[in-house]
Amino acid sequence: MGMEFAEIIKARISIRSYSDKPVEDEKITYVLDCARRAPSWENTQCWRFIVITNKDTITALTKTNLFNPWLKTAPVVIVACADPTDSGTHNSIDYYTVDVAIAMEHLILAATDAGLGTCWVNGFDEEKIKKLLEIPRRIRVIALTPLGYPADKKDLISSAFRMITKGDRRKTLDELVHHEKW
Repeated sequence: MGMEFAEIIKARISIRSYSDKPVEDEKITYVLDCARRAPSWENTQCWRFIVITNKDTITALTKTNLFNPWLKTAPVVIVACADPTDSGTHNSIDYYTVDVAIAMEHLILAATDAGLGTCWVNGFDEEKIKKLLEIPRRIRVIALTPLGYPADKKDLISSAFRMITKGDRRKTLDELVHHEKW
């Protein structure tokens, strides 16, 4: 695609309003291929992705959580799942969640590079989604992301979320980084 890596990271924002322009199959394949190249626990690659383009299914997904009605504007929703039996635990950390998070970040940055918008969604009812999408019991739903071309307009939903989440403010390196010890 096209941007320098630092530009991609700086350009990535959460999009909550999408145009109705369809996403090209090549771009969907591109973002999924980037996701599958993520590192994972002993290279087990526990992630699984469900790509949803059916508008009725996307609408049904929005009904699994009161805060997600805006998802229905997306032409594609990707559900990121994990098979915990394909991962491990160390220091009381279940690495299937880490593995899928890394893969999702690869997907989201690839989408930004391809000119697409995304939004990491963790507000969902896992059991309702599993039932709707016929996901096997052992599989965990980790996150969702819409995928599409951002709408041109500034919408009220995105503005409200930015106010709640303090917008695009990022902590400084001084607030986050320690050298040699805490």
